[in-house]
Amino acid sequence: METYVMALDQGTTSSRAILFNRAGEIVARAQYPFRQIYPQPGWVEHDPMEIWATEKRALAEAVDAAHIDPRRIAAIGITNQRETTILWDARTGEPVHNAIVWQCRRTAPECDRLKAEGLGETVTDKTGLLIDAYFSGTKIRWMLDNVPGVRERAERGELRAGTVDSWLIWNLTGGKVHVTDYSNASRTMLFNIHTLQWDEELCRAVGVPMSLLPQPRPNSEVYGAVAPGIPGLEALAGIPICGSAGDQAAALFGQACFRPGQAKNTYGTGCFTLMNVGAAPVRSRNGLVTSVGWCLNGELTYALEGSVFNAGSAIQWLRDELKLISSAPECDRLAESVPDSGGVYLVPAFTGLGAPYWDMYARGTIVGLTRGTTRAHIARATLDAIAFEVTDLVLAMQADAPCPVTTLRVDGGASVSDIMMQTQADLLRLPVDRPAMVETTAFGAAALAGLAAGVWSGTEELERLRRSQHVFAPLRDGEACAADYRRWKRAVERSTAWAERET
Repeated sequence: METYVMALDQGTTSSRAILFNRAGEIVARAQYPFRQIYPQPGWVEHDPMEIWATEKRALAEAVDAAHIDPRRIAAIGITNQRETTILWDARTGEPVHNAIVWQCRRTAPECDRLKAEGLGETVTDKTGLLIDAYFSGTKIRWMLDNVPGVRERAERGELRAGTVDSWLIWNLTGGKVHVTDYSNASRTMLFNIHTLQWDEELCRAVGVPMSLLPQPRPNSEVYGAVAPGIPGLEALAGIPICGSAGDQAAALFGQACFRPGQAKNTYGTGCFTLMNVGAAPVRSRNGLVTSVGWCLNGELTYALEGSVFNAGSAIQWLRDELKLISSAPECDRLAESVPDSGGVYLVPAFTGLGAPYWDMYARGTIVGLTRGTTRAHIARATLDAIAFEVTDLVLAMQADAPCPVTTLRVDGGASVSDIMMQTQADLLRLPVDRPAMVETTAFGAAALAGLAAGVWSGTEELERLRRSQHVFAPLRDGEACAADYRRWKRAVERSTAWAERET
């Protein structure tokens, strides 16, 4: 009898549930958006209860849409927006504050303080990361210091802290299980990626009590089961939750990048390029970071990663704030109506610049405007900017990694854009491989859970499930692409260090 695996894909702008069969095909799905909260410029928050409510609703709806006996769901896997941080009451489950989202820049001054204290080398040596407001540690510290009474409650052991994976698992198990997986833990700036434990020295330096933190666990094992009595999920009680990975590690796994040198980029709200570097971490010298990709059957896989904070969000900005387009596909149609951007370069540093620049004080800019600039040129410049950002990451990766990137596997919502994928191939001078099933992040979570539940036998079987939908080969003249890239770097220079530092 056919068995199924459910993936909960909790992203930055929506909560999704996708049911897969053993062939890796989508059987049913549901998706619900939730609010983006911007209390101040550069600050981004989510309502944790809204995250849980939308994810729970998506899960229930996907099961209903599949028209199957829920007992045939062998496992649930979770993947999530990483770094986004929640602090909640261990008894009531009530959050003490909105979630502080990975994009949020509010802790930049705290990061400056840690750098000034000389903690940078220690952080990189132990965690593989750089000190930046992107990561979770200083977000926890901010809530402890700025929400009245919270530090005292934390010291009394009344609170729990975690990323969205921990929040979902805690709620799904009825508050019985407080865990995180190694890939999510390694994005906190508090986790030692060599010992696979929370680091006492870093927790003390950042100001986070270790008692708040979830237990770090491998990515493919049983963490717990869906508790009975959860409204709307009664039929799922007892189903094991047995796979978890942060969204980018899940996408690397879902793209079947199981061998060192294989790389993928996810074009989502941000852009995230990851490369499998094998069983030993690689220390970046070019502005990248190192994380645990996954731990499977006791074997560790590390990933070299570059993260861009704003990519698909730039297209949303054209639609929602500027009203230049009415939908994301319209951006493609406009961009295709002009031969190039007309000399316009857009740097979408709305919340600073991530890799390889790591400038918390950069802000978005558009340069090269003339009286002849049209909204089509701006649309084209927006798509070009996303491809330029990924080029930055892959070039840094090529300089760091012990083996070359030969093909870039791609996924994420914006990867459906043919014009942008062709631009990407032209800039990188590499094939860009788009899979037939682009829900690779969700499938990665499902695959990790399915392996733990015995649905699939191993990575060899998973690798056979992947199919390419289109491989984009470089077409444009290489020298012209190189000239475009040089002008992009000039545009980036004009966006850096724009916001004034707080003193």
